[in-house]
Amino acid sequence: MKTTLLRNTLLATLTIVTSLAAGAADQTPVTEQVVLPQVDRRDIQLPRFPSNDFEIGAFVGSYATQNFGASTVGGLRLGYHVTEDFFVEGVLAQTQVSDASFRQVLPGGVFANDSEKLRYYNLSVGYNVLPGEVFIGAKRAKPTAFYLIGGVGSTSFNQQSLATFNLGAGLRVYLNDHIALQLDARDHIFSLDLLGRRESTQNLELTAGVTASF
Repeated sequence: MKTTLLRNTLLATLTIVTSLAAGAADQTPVTEQVVLPQVDRRDIQLPRFPSNDFEIGAFVGSYATQNFGASTVGGLRLGYHVTEDFFVEGVLAQTQVSDASFRQVLPGGVFANDSEKLRYYNLSVGYNVLPGEVFIGAKRAKPTAFYLIGGVGSTSFNQQSLATFNLGAGLRVYLNDHIALQLDARDHIFSLDLLGRRESTQNLELTAGVTASF
């Protein structure tokens, strides 16, 4: 009798526990995503900002041809800034060389005419060594760049085409984001045969000009 009562009690207890567990399982909340995002992707074009890597300019100054004195020179330059430090530059320029001093001692002078055109072009590599500022008054400052430059090219003079090396330095003063003043001092080195023997000549040039970046 006691065994039957104990068994019935255990069965009743098991039934109650099972029912409670099933009810708790039915009451467990089910998390579902209520709103599904419907986002249409757009193709975005990034804005193109000007790099100002290219520059074009003009210059004028003095070109001292060895043995023939100084004369006015003018020309054009086109440059490309490869990095913030290095740039390449092409130059085309012309001057008029006179042999007036020789005509005082040599009948007929050195040239067929009183003067001859000297035209040169070169391709050079420059390196900005000292970026800085120049102050205009007490409240204005303009960025500057002092650079070293050198390259090769050709000089056409007195019906001769002469291989030319150029070495020099310059200072660039930026007036704004696009316009700069440029001062240059260069030595053009080439071999010349006009006075009966060929010799290497040093031809110094001092110029000032304006460049525009784009």
